[in-house]
Amino acid sequence: MIATDKLNYTEFLNRSVNYLENRGFDNIKADLDGYETPKSFVKKGSDVIITPDIVADKKGIKHFFEISVKSEKPHLLKSKWMFLDVLSKMKSYRFKIISTKGHYKFTNTMLDDLNMDKKMIKINS
Repeated sequence: MIATDKLNYTEFLNRSVNYLENRGFDNIKADLDGYETPKSFVKKGSDVIITPDIVADKKGIKHFFEISVKSEKPHLLKSKWMFLDVLSKMKSYRFKIISTKGHYKFTNTMLDDLNMDKKMIKINS
């Protein structure tokens, strides 16, 4: 999710972190109290900063997780997902999308627009 959406969906971000902890992920980094903030990436020549929503490790493999919720700025979200997808492929990481009820159609539309063949993780409210 982009920075402007983080305020509205902090509770869902918290539930997502709990879900990942229960699935055996460790060294979890998220923009929440009690967790280290994930590393940010800065686009050269501009002031664009990209920070993954959640970064976690499992069996020695780093995973990037993005929270997918309806956004007022889908173009920024698409750019962020494209960057994280390319970075994860270059470094042999994993990139996954987490969504919840009411946001599935938006997420699928975004993935189709980007030609990404990702199976989203669905977390119920």
